[in-house]
Amino acid sequence: MDRDGKDGGITRRDLLAMGGAAAGAAVVGNALTPAALLADDKALPQVPQRVLGKTGKKIPILLLGGAVGFDQRFDPKIAEALRFGVNYIDAADCYNGGTCEPAVASFHKRAKARKKLWITSKSDAHDPEGFRKTVETSLRKLETDYIDLYYLHALEDGSVLNDKLKKVVDKLKAEKKILHFGFSCHDGNVPELLQLAAKTPWVESVMFRYNFRKYDDKALNAAIDAAHKAGVGLIAMKTQGSEASFKDAWKKFQKNGKWTKHQAVLKAVWADKRITAAVSHMDNFEKLRENIAAALDKRSLSRVEREALERYAAETRSLACDGCDHLCGGAVGAPVRIADTMRLLMYHDVYGEPDKARELFQRLPAEARALAGVDFAGANAACPHGVDIARHMKRALTVLA
Repeated sequence: MDRDGKDGGITRRDLLAMGGAAAGAAVVGNALTPAALLADDKALPQVPQRVLGKTGKKIPILLLGGAVGFDQRFDPKIAEALRFGVNYIDAADCYNGGTCEPAVASFHKRAKARKKLWITSKSDAHDPEGFRKTVETSLRKLETDYIDLYYLHALEDGSVLNDKLKKVVDKLKAEKKILHFGFSCHDGNVPELLQLAAKTPWVESVMFRYNFRKYDDKALNAAIDAAHKAGVGLIAMKTQGSEASFKDAWKKFQKNGKWTKHQAVLKAVWADKRITAAVSHMDNFEKLRENIAAALDKRSLSRVEREALERYAAETRSLACDGCDHLCGGAVGAPVRIADTMRLLMYHDVYGEPDKARELFQRLPAEARALAGVDFAGANAACPHGVDIARHMKRALTVLA
């Protein structure tokens, strides 16, 4: 396929021709009503769906991440996504300083679209009573009677999946306040948590770090197999596998102009049929349309494209942090948070969000930000992928502090 969409391809230009121009007009200030943005055009192609494990429900393979920040009045990006079948919004109680859920509420009320949306939200409170209270707060902020899927957010300690929490989850489901339950995770113990999910029947879905760099991770693949076999619905996040670096090396490997890196890595994740969907950071219309185009295009990556992605992964491996803080963090004699700091450097370097990166860095405990004077030689030696942690922590003091 060339970039003009020949041979059955779908491009952003095609999406505009199909009716995406309305939402684009909203971006440049044209006064458009929610009804205009959500015009019912049955001719529009819809992003494919897959069944989310034991929930038995179908969701689109592309999910709209709520951490990007939504317009508090009416976000046209949600409207544009919904028109192409991307009806799943991934929210959380803490996203954007707690403004994510109210923004979702504002959208579905003005668009009268609650029944069209799948809303997932998450709780930072992992104790049974804290979890229950957070669900109640989310219901109020989302202005809805039910939440389709509710997660424990950023789970690290699997012991919280105990009988006491199960009783709370069962009660909330019986009251139809949440329809399904699961957890998200992205630290170094993802394989262990996926194995636990496979053995915990009341865990219906897990959202976890998974990208094109993970193909040769035997422990992770075994855990994905176990969870998939147990009917756990699997959602991939952090799919871009972005590296904390100064430039994107993708153009060095991509020769024919067919896919951008962002499209290619999503296609690679979708090729894994164990994975139901990928949640994506789409903070503008260009990214939204680019990802929708990739989802609508039925062709898989070619052998040449996959080999290019593998070469890219190999060359940039020492620039990408896997978040396994239990390895590098345990090798320094200070309570710093290496994985969190590396993630914020990625926001700064790759996502183009320096202000957000600095703000989130300032929210870390003071001892976690005390990077000066720490000897990171042990962390460098402990990293299984050769990331120069000492260099990145020195940079963090300059660009994040």
